[in-house]
Amino acid sequence: MSDNRSGGVARRRLLQGAIAAPAALAVPGLVGGAAGTAAAAPVVPPNPAGFDPESPRFALAVLPDTQYLFDEDRSDPQPLATTFRYLSEQRGLANVAFMTHLGDITEHGTQDEIDLADQTFEAIDGVVPFSVLAGNHDIPGGNDQRGDTPYLRAFGPSRFAGSQTYGGSSPDGYNSFHVIPAAGREWLVLALDWRVSDAGLAWARGVVDAHAKLPAIVTTHDLAYADDDGAAELSGNGRRLWDGLIRGKDQIFLALGGHYWPPGRTVLTNDAGHDVHVHITNYQDRYYGGAGMIRLYQFDLARRTIDVETFAPWFLTREAGERPPLGAEVIELTGDVDRFSLPVDFEARFEAFAPAPKPPQVPPTRVIGKDTVAYWRFDALGLRGRVEEGLTVADGAVAQDLTRKGNDLVVRRLHSTAAGLLTRSLDHHDGAPTHASLRFDGGQSPDRGAILEAVANAPINKEKFLGGYTIEVFLKLPEPFEGNHAWMGIFSWQGRAGDAGKTAGYSPLEPTCSLNVSPERFLQYVLYPHVEDASPTSWSHALPVGRWFHVAVVNDGAQTVVWVEGSPITRNPRQPAHGIATLGRPFTIGATGWDLGFGQGFYGLLGDVRISKRALAPTEFMTPFE
Repeated sequence: MSDNRSGGVARRRLLQGAIAAPAALAVPGLVGGAAGTAAAAPVVPPNPAGFDPESPRFALAVLPDTQYLFDEDRSDPQPLATTFRYLSEQRGLANVAFMTHLGDITEHGTQDEIDLADQTFEAIDGVVPFSVLAGNHDIPGGNDQRGDTPYLRAFGPSRFAGSQTYGGSSPDGYNSFHVIPAAGREWLVLALDWRVSDAGLAWARGVVDAHAKLPAIVTTHDLAYADDDGAAELSGNGRRLWDGLIRGKDQIFLALGGHYWPPGRTVLTNDAGHDVHVHITNYQDRYYGGAGMIRLYQFDLARRTIDVETFAPWFLTREAGERPPLGAEVIELTGDVDRFSLPVDFEARFEAFAPAPKPPQVPPTRVIGKDTVAYWRFDALGLRGRVEEGLTVADGAVAQDLTRKGNDLVVRRLHSTAAGLLTRSLDHHDGAPTHASLRFDGGQSPDRGAILEAVANAPINKEKFLGGYTIEVFLKLPEPFEGNHAWMGIFSWQGRAGDAGKTAGYSPLEPTCSLNVSPERFLQYVLYPHVEDASPTSWSHALPVGRWFHVAVVNDGAQTVVWVEGSPITRNPRQPAHGIATLGRPFTIGATGWDLGFGQGFYGLLGDVRISKRALAPTEFMTPFE
């Protein structure tokens, strides 16, 4: 530990509460058994649910300096024993993938202190994979070439030989690495001695190079220090690690250290121009030597976020009346350096060394089924001509119905729209059959846009779909989302609801079926069924901009459900909805009409569109969802 503090870093407000605690555990009094004896804690097997290495959400537990719990005859390992018990129980519930200790396990590194720590750590051997590293209080000094020590005999390579995550150690035994399966991929964790030699740095670089596609986390004891506001900067040893390892290895995105207090964090830029998050985690100055406090880094790849929280299981798992007053004050820490969220676009951050595999294009024969009524795609096969970013699509161009059932679409501009307002794009949804799309630049004031409408005799224009249907489309709203695009249409059937004898809807002048975007970017599916005089309407949540979505409108012959990315939206009507009240007028992509005319066109990108004559399950969508 040290009290050197300086530097600066932007701070973020906390975003997430602590994880739910299990039922209160029976924890003995504040002080455990006789000093020098491991506290008795029942052996708890892994949670029956078990760790799920495929879940997009997992936790990395970080355990900083525990030295004051292993301090000669002043030792009390019970707080740490409770932390280990908690992690064992949370292994499945919180999907804890790994725990890493940041050094200074003990105060003096004596044989007695190490033996007591050794016994305490037995609680998670084979239960929760973990790494340790030597801090300055664990060893007599020098760098990782110091030779044999009580620490090395207890926490060296022999301890981890049976661990499923253990990858190996440096020849001296003081540096190690683990490969962690989590979120459907592998992650590399380096546990480096508090003073790594040149040989140790060379070994670490070799480990990273040997695992060239794995995102990596560096853990060590002496890395950075912070001022009282949590603004962190590298220590002298941290600068050596940065220059000798971290900055030149783009795989390393997170570096964690203890040793100093107060805790803090900063973001540095590596040689590849990417962010590296540098954090100090140390609470030994808090009540009861930190009481075995842990920090959970909750990785959420679906939300592209790492949520961080800090708490003391020794206090958290006790009934309120059993907590000492000071313990009640540090159950969980909520300062900006203790509880925060890091936005991380994992795919983009790891793209340079581990690009996510992209699905290949799918031929039409694998997209068209026996119930497919129409299928349009905007590559060179479905829309003749070169597929080049920004290339204008001319009026009169034909998007072929690849089912060959005669539902071809023809391009035409609305109003006096300029030619460049409908262009080709190579942008696409990762799960789309086709790696191409159309960019529409429609809008209001003045009204402008372009549409693709079915030819006059296309069967799709008068299809009633009484047995059910599924209409699928890939769409993306641009970022930034500029201009006025309220109530723009994605697809529709032309024709007035009043002409179909419908009186129960918003207006007899609107079309009989349309998918639209509200001013708040909610999807709105409006339907006038063939049978009922009704207008059941579905509403989604607000669609984020700059992201592709697969949208499916599914009707089982009686009711309609709209799906976004394989997820049903909330506001789907329960009203009966049998068929679509088509009037023989053209099916249209790129706008929603009004009184047989058009105002604005769609603003965004549209990919493959498919219509099927029955309700499809999510596993049958153009991009299957399990």
